[in-house]
Amino acid sequence: MPNSKLPEHPSLEYLKKLAKTRLQELRRNDPEAKLTNAQLAVARDHGFASWRALKAQVDVRRAKKIANPVARFVPVADVNRSAAFYRDVLGFEVRVQDDSAEANLGPARLHLGKEDFETGEATLRHPGSAVIFLQAADVAATHATLRARGIAPSEMERVNWIKMRMFEIRDPDGNVIWFGQSFHQDEDSPSRRGTQPHGLRQALPELPFNNVPAAVAYYRDVLGFRINYEQHDLGVMDRDAITILLIARGEAHKGIGSFGVYVSNADELYEELLAKGANVLGPPVSRPWGLRDFRVIDPEGNRITFSQTFE
Repeated sequence: MPNSKLPEHPSLEYLKKLAKTRLQELRRNDPEAKLTNAQLAVARDHGFASWRALKAQVDVRRAKKIANPVARFVPVADVNRSAAFYRDVLGFEVRVQDDSAEANLGPARLHLGKEDFETGEATLRHPGSAVIFLQAADVAATHATLRARGIAPSEMERVNWIKMRMFEIRDPDGNVIWFGQSFHQDEDSPSRRGTQPHGLRQALPELPFNNVPAAVAYYRDVLGFRINYEQHDLGVMDRDAITILLIARGEAHKGIGSFGVYVSNADELYEELLAKGANVLGPPVSRPWGLRDFRVIDPEGNRITFSQTFE
């Protein structure tokens, strides 16, 4: 709602603590005050007519988050133009800094610019070469919402090999963004009604290779992924909660790819991959921004950053 004073990513647990604190304050003047009175006061402090309305808005904003963490570089020609698109059309929280921008939605992070945000070096990838996969809670509603905002999404289609209903849009530079939803999700379940129609859930990084079968074998034998689906020009690879796509390098998919993923224990994974012969670029390093990470380069130059959060 327009008058909401909630932060971008509100915490219901924090609001409940505020209500308990407010209850103590109310009982100093009225020993009979109830928790519902305190909840109403907190709701009104944040611009809502009731606690129920406040909680509903928190649920809506939480639904916008992407389920699995992902970090991705997106090459763009005009940072301000792209920042406006990802903010106003797709709902990302965007911060522009000089000639680059960082777009965040939940644990997902996209870096928009002309230089790779991890190496700080100019990239060979040209604007329009990125492909981003995002899983939505309600792909049909997302499709309708984007059309209403003046975007021209492709027709909805069923992609059987990944068992998803999907459609495609392009950002201002021509970078491809796919939205998908599993065939097996209950698209009209009560838990999904009333959520943001563009509630993004999952990203599927795409890495290009000259030799896809060799890449599939490497990701299985060295990096510990399981083969979900395989053909001569495509490998769908799973490990734990993430899925990545290994695709054929060609005119539409040049250069190299990269993505980041959060892990529960960076040091243990580092030892595992090192023992299997992975090309690891040094041991895990604790960063001042709250991550402990290390990087791996696959045989064709694609880079994966494994990050562990710490307090």
